[in-house]
Amino acid sequence: MARETIEGSQAAAVSRVLDWVERNTHRASLAVIGHRIVHGGPNFRNPEPIGPALVETLTQLIPFAPNHLPDELALIESFRRWQPAVPQIACFDTAFHADLPDVARRLPIPQAYDGEGVRRYGFHGLSFAFVTEELRRLAGPEVAAGRLVLAHLGNGSSLAAVHRGHSIDTTMAFTPIGGVIMGTRSGDLDPGVVTYIARRERMTPDQVEDLLSHRSGLLGISNASSDMRALLDRESSDPACRLAVAMYVYSVKRAVGSLAAALGGLDTILFCGGIGEHAQTIRSRICEGLGFLGVQLDPDRNAANAKIISSPDARATVWVIPTDEERVIARAAHELFGAR
Repeated sequence: MARETIEGSQAAAVSRVLDWVERNTHRASLAVIGHRIVHGGPNFRNPEPIGPALVETLTQLIPFAPNHLPDELALIESFRRWQPAVPQIACFDTAFHADLPDVARRLPIPQAYDGEGVRRYGFHGLSFAFVTEELRRLAGPEVAAGRLVLAHLGNGSSLAAVHRGHSIDTTMAFTPIGGVIMGTRSGDLDPGVVTYIARRERMTPDQVEDLLSHRSGLLGISNASSDMRALLDRESSDPACRLAVAMYVYSVKRAVGSLAAALGGLDTILFCGGIGEHAQTIRSRICEGLGFLGVQLDPDRNAANAKIISSPDARATVWVIPTDEERVIARAAHELFGAR
């Protein structure tokens, strides 16, 4: 895609956001503007007021997240021009995983790159923070402190192993492209596949990233759609769609097993995200065969999208909790600026 087209698309998206805010709020009532920032790099662990220094730091991080940070920075600047007196706050999706142990954080590449910040960061942190807190509210602190596998499943999907409230491993790594298969993202690949395709097609790094971010995953396998609902509708008649669904389920199931191994056992699986909250068929297929981890679904509860969908006598409890990243941002904004 030409840079002019990207910039035009970015400007149109920012304009739509500003129009929505104008229609749905009154300028005088705006107290704080909160932003979900996908990548905070190695230094940001907590929500931060947005000022020139933070914007400069995020600008330097663009090579870490070229598919996300430019749009986020453009929106920050647009809000600054539109409402210069209203403070803005940045909440980082990577912050939830900031204390990953070295064995999970470090990537097996030369140390010099690690020193530059090339490491496992993990994402969907705002979602994981919300559902962990909701689990604590609904089930109590003892359950929330147990061995949890959190599965945020949507167009972008990732899982995290959480123990005593801390992330100890997660499927996404340096970027949101890695991990399990997603709607249009490849998930984990043999690096040799990437170099082979790049050489054969004479691709630039940006073209490779576009291929792996926007034309792979469920869309690439099925050659039809990245939408799980469409794939489920077509799987009985289209072998490629059927394979895409099966590979997604297998990818997530394998991740559950590996994260349970990292935890040394499993007490709770928690599904959230668009697929995790609504696709009962996918949840059932993921949990099928996980009996060795103590997982057993109750079909009626699963069909009803109940909060707890496991059988009463199952060793591991399976939850479905709708996520709310916006609420996490709102709470952080209130904590930083609510008294003003």
